[in-house]
Amino acid sequence: MNTFHTCYRHALRLLLGCAVLPGALMSSSAQAGPEPVHEINGCGIWPYTRCPGADLRHADLVGRNLAGADLRGANLVRADLRGANLAGANLDGADLSGARLNKVNAPVASFVGARFVGADLEAARLMRSDFTNADLSAARLEIARANHARFRGARLVGADLQEAKFQSAELDDADLDGALTRFTNFNETYMKGCNKCPHDW
Repeated sequence: MNTFHTCYRHALRLLLGCAVLPGALMSSSAQAGPEPVHEINGCGIWPYTRCPGADLRHADLVGRNLAGADLRGANLVRADLRGANLAGANLDGADLSGARLNKVNAPVASFVGARFVGADLEAARLMRSDFTNADLSAARLEIARANHARFRGARLVGADLQEAKFQSAELDDADLDGALTRFTNFNETYMKGCNKCPHDW
């Protein structure tokens, strides 16, 4: 009788082990997370991609590498680009209204004539980037690093520029009406013709 019970217990353990194993494998697979999307509306999500005029509205591009990408005139309204790499990318004329660009890495990128209305660029790295004639009304650039960047003719009306660094940046003919500039660094910033710039900084 004891032998029977012992065999029965071993058989039961074996069956339970087999039943649990697939579930464990599925759970482990689920924890790995989904594969990253490599294409959105026909636009390849990789460095140096060529997607002028692409429709990337509401796209999840968190942490993606789009260095050197051609996204001229692209629609990126409310796209999530937090922590993305846009170094050297061309987004001239693109619409990034309401986009999330917190901690985006975008040195030497071009945003000429782009729209960033209400966009969040907190802690963004924008050194030597070109925002000539861009619209950054009500955008948030708190603690952003925009040293040597160009903002000629840009609209920064009502923008949050607190603690941002604009050292040696160009703000000629820009409009900072209503912008928050508490602890903003304007050291050696060019401000000719700039409206509401702290010319006595």
